[in-house]
Amino acid sequence: MTHLDLPGIGRYELREPVALAAPSGPATSRVAFAAAHVVADPLGGNAPGAPAAVDWEGTLKFRHRLWELGLGVADAMDTAQRGMGLDWAATQQLIARSGAEAKAVGGRLACGAGTDQLASLDVSLAEVSAAYEEQLAVVEAAGAQPILMASRALAASARGPEDYLSVYGKLVEQAERPVILHWLGEMFDPALAGYWGSADLDEAARTVLELIRSHPGRIDGIKVSLLDAGREIALRRELPSGVRMYTGDDFNYPELVRGDEVGHSDALLGVFDPIAEVAAAALQALDAGDVARYDALFGPTVPLARHLFAAPTFHYKTGIVFLAWLCGHQDHFTMVAGAQSGRSVSHLVELFRLADVAGVLGDPELAAGRMREFLALAGVRA
Repeated sequence: MTHLDLPGIGRYELREPVALAAPSGPATSRVAFAAAHVVADPLGGNAPGAPAAVDWEGTLKFRHRLWELGLGVADAMDTAQRGMGLDWAATQQLIARSGAEAKAVGGRLACGAGTDQLASLDVSLAEVSAAYEEQLAVVEAAGAQPILMASRALAASARGPEDYLSVYGKLVEQAERPVILHWLGEMFDPALAGYWGSADLDEAARTVLELIRSHPGRIDGIKVSLLDAGREIALRRELPSGVRMYTGDDFNYPELVRGDEVGHSDALLGVFDPIAEVAAAALQALDAGDVARYDALFGPTVPLARHLFAAPTFHYKTGIVFLAWLCGHQDHFTMVAGAQSGRSVSHLVELFRLADVAGVLGDPELAAGRMREFLALAGVRA
């Protein structure tokens, strides 16, 4: 039995790895995207404010792993550190490279189009629209489905709901294929407070529904990341037929994806990055009608997810990359913009324990060895 001494916990024995059968293909009862992280170049000078230096081989290898598990890849999203270190130059490369790899293997790919190339938030609505259009063209050139990401610049420049309806309406109509909207709550990005033109979430939801209903056939769905299951379900029930609710709720995803007697959410989740194998197996169980197994697989991952996305929520990327390193999906714990410093040692110790409980540490000896290395660097003997 693999064990180590964890600060604040003491002697800790890791569970035996969970053996999960490889999926035969993508889930059939749900659409599921994992929002994927980027692997930094550990010698690339990644530091706060520096241009992102990406390990492209490691980054694309991770995306192939997600496709092999039957998951779609949602790329160039906040999980990839958009707005927190991944600049527009690197983002363009990421979208183009992921697009080429997706075409080569037939993998499902959606990519974020935003406005983060703007040097300032003090811009006009016309400049916001032009920035969106530039990024939309890059996504479409890569053959990916567009995700219209929430925009800090739009939040700063819009005077009310009508400005959101105008900007998004033009984008939706000019896109080559149905888009996915993106409603990201301020817990993920405080600069997005009052998005859709109101701090009242009920008012904001009415604006979203007006946009969707005004453009039939042009919107595939909406990703909602408000960490409020009841609000998501209420909005889901108001969506027109054929428009998907993609849950971005990393706290309540099992119940939302399972659904109820009225409907269900599909998935576009950052938490599916570190729990990819478990998520793929759970979705296969749901396809087979085995809800008990679905619940048994996903249940232990929820405490992990809630800790991973604990406030300040926008630092969840640090935990995702830490878990990728522990699991052997990359050879180092470094991030673009030096974001590996975003969580405390005690937070990452508890993350390690919860990941073990959730069965996502496929090689316990490797994970324990790397945890010892990390703790030694922090001055802790394990």
